[in-house]
Amino acid sequence: MINLKTSLVALSLLSTASAAYAAQETAIVAGGCFWCVESDFEAVKGVSNVVTGYIGGSAETATYKRIGKGGTGHYEAAKITFDSSVISYKQILDIFWRSVDATDAGGQFCDRGPSYRTGIFALNDVQLKAAQKSKAALDASGRLPKPVVTEIKKASPFYLAEEYHQDYYKKSDLVITRFGPISKAKAYKKYRNACGRDQRVKQLWGKDAYTH
Repeated sequence: MINLKTSLVALSLLSTASAAYAAQETAIVAGGCFWCVESDFEAVKGVSNVVTGYIGGSAETATYKRIGKGGTGHYEAAKITFDSSVISYKQILDIFWRSVDATDAGGQFCDRGPSYRTGIFALNDVQLKAAQKSKAALDASGRLPKPVVTEIKKASPFYLAEEYHQDYYKKSDLVITRFGPISKAKAYKKYRNACGRDQRVKQLWGKDAYTH
């Protein structure tokens, strides 16, 4: 005989799990060095996962080495998984704007070249309209000293970056740098500071800047 109480509990757990799964959404953005974008968004409440990768080019050229040479069409990007019952896509975009220099068409901070441009890659028409509206509102606000040049496009295939780049900002294994052998986490912090990312974002946004 089926235990009614057990069945109801099981159904409740299944319903909760289904609702949680349904609330999971994905956003793809490019904001210069993807280590930094990953670090910024993994600190956001409601974000469950961020992976780094490449978007805008072909599978054959989606490698760090090829992209570094230029001409592949790829952006360094981050794919963000978030719980839409906790944080909305609109809020994800708001954090994105406040974590980059959206007025720079030549790259981001010390990283120059097409692969470091800012971009928002919409996964559906709802995201596309939301991104376009968000960009237009930012431009109209006069909040930034120059027009927003961030590109908004329909998402093309996203290619996962090499394992070496995933969670780079918190890895403890050593790398050789001009500072000597140090952990990747420490190397990342030194790079980010030397690149002037947070300094520029704070210059643009003041107390509204989002840095992590």
